[in-house]
Amino acid sequence: MKSNSPRYFIKKWGNPSKDIPPLVCLHGFTGSSKTFESLFDNRQLDFQVIAIDLIGHGQTSVVVDKMYYTFENMCDEVILELKKIGVVYFSLFGYSMGARLALGIASKYPDHISHLILESGSPGLKTTQEQESRRASDEKLALKIEEEGVASFVDFWENIALFDSQKSLPKKSQEKIRQERLSQQVFGLANSLRFMGTGSQPSFWPKLKEMTLESITLIVGELDSKFITIALEMKRENSKFQFITIKEAGHCVHLEKPDEVYQVINSIMKGGAI
Repeated sequence: MKSNSPRYFIKKWGNPSKDIPPLVCLHGFTGSSKTFESLFDNRQLDFQVIAIDLIGHGQTSVVVDKMYYTFENMCDEVILELKKIGVVYFSLFGYSMGARLALGIASKYPDHISHLILESGSPGLKTTQEQESRRASDEKLALKIEEEGVASFVDFWENIALFDSQKSLPKKSQEKIRQERLSQQVFGLANSLRFMGTGSQPSFWPKLKEMTLESITLIVGELDSKFITIALEMKRENSKFQFITIKEAGHCVHLEKPDEVYQVINSIMKGGAI
């Protein structure tokens, strides 16, 4: 390992099972492994859960080399980090940015993955023009982080329409989410936007038809109309995809309805009906 390479923080719940491969969890932008505490803390788990703080987030070290922040590199890094702890076959659950990354990993390393669970995920943008426009938009946000700092950006970010439904959460839960966002670092967040944003990732739309994993599940909140539309279009591309809508939830379903999302995950992991 190079001396300047990131040191990834990994959080675990439960214990390894000889019958059920572990579940690897990938968080969203401005998040970390902490976001999954509401899902797995105080649960009687029959399998192991492994959450990784992705580059630019949480307790994973912030490095200068921007190569480490690219979408393609992060796909490889997740596989390498899991191999270091003896995990080569697993189910994969990703939320938002983490769902996009999970889809990338599943496309590149299908033999490593049993079940794929995407919460509020997207295969990316379809055209070069859309990608260029999104990269320009993400660059503006990255500059905002660098010029105004994390706190100012979080004030802006938590008030975008995508997260409106989170305002109905208990104040304690809202404050926990805010503190997780505030704990991020300027350089890490800005470069995550630049190199792992939706405009910078490859488009996986053409690959959806080719995916033949044991199961692929799309979880979306019923209040998140944008991602319901995306999920339905993904299912049209590949009828193997299962589509689940969680009532009274927006974009971050696992924070707004943790029990319901856990029930879905637990059923998938144990091979039961959803």
